[in-house]
Amino acid sequence: MANNGFGVLIDKLKKNPKKIVFTEGTDPRIIEATSRLLSGTFLKPVLVGKPDEIAAAAEEAGYNINGAEIIDPENYDRFEEMVDLFCELRKKKGVTPEQARGILSASNYFGTMLVKMGVADALLGGATYSTADTVRPALQLIKTKPGNSIVSSCFIMVREKATGDNEVLVMGDCAINIHPTEDDLVEIAGESAKCGRIFGVDPKVAFLSYSTLGSGKGEDVDKMRNAAAKAKEKYPDLPIEGEIQFDAAVSPRVAEVKCPGSAVAGHANTFIFPDINAGNIGYKIAQRLGGFDAYGPILLGLNAPINDLSRGCNAMEVYSMAIITAALSD
Repeated sequence: MANNGFGVLIDKLKKNPKKIVFTEGTDPRIIEATSRLLSGTFLKPVLVGKPDEIAAAAEEAGYNINGAEIIDPENYDRFEEMVDLFCELRKKKGVTPEQARGILSASNYFGTMLVKMGVADALLGGATYSTADTVRPALQLIKTKPGNSIVSSCFIMVREKATGDNEVLVMGDCAINIHPTEDDLVEIAGESAKCGRIFGVDPKVAFLSYSTLGSGKGEDVDKMRNAAAKAKEKYPDLPIEGEIQFDAAVSPRVAEVKCPGSAVAGHANTFIFPDINAGNIGYKIAQRLGGFDAYGPILLGLNAPINDLSRGCNAMEVYSMAIITAALSD
């Protein structure tokens, strides 16, 4: 994974270029990332907003965004078609056309509908919106894939090794599901492994706990043990171990003592955390003390790739997440 871990993804997109919607078209970070994306040939940005305001923001920021597609919700020629589809999608809630027009004037809903209608392949928002304001329209309009019951997330963790190669890990779910059930964890594991493969990871999945194969007791231990067993049954071709402590998951020496004979222990690269507390703390320890770059949260389980930015993000993070999000598109 050259080019800071993105060579594989860029090569994939060059073979099949995608369109990505940015819901906050006047944000200077979005504009800078858009300018950089336009210098390539693998991803076309679509900016939501008023053309004159976006042009003024680009001029003020000092970036050329000629070639970007700009769509203004107030002057979109397919807006009434969008309203009709929105009413159909939300008919159980009794949404009227008048209500739909009001809702769709917000760029987060408008951008999500552009993906739903096939105008764009993916969406990236959250530079100014909250996570909930990005995820909510996706849940209501894009919905989960067949066979999936939840939206989850993972972080891709990348660290350059002395050899010049990259070490890539997957950590889930660190951002969305607060107290996942056993079945939720099974789904999180499957989706995290699938996401990891896009980055060239050959998944070896560890269901993390404070216990290794019965060394500890308690409800939380039972949850991870049961989830691992269910995951092994659901994904028979996926190497899975659990419940397992982190040291046994990553250290071959410890694994020999705590988990001898395991195909995963000592070599795990895909980590499933018991809850959002552990996951959020875990990925940030790897980021801040372990020297890993953290990419995410990458939303998993939706019918189309939609991702959320941190409101504290910079332009480089927007650029990176745009590539990741578009690469998730089939």
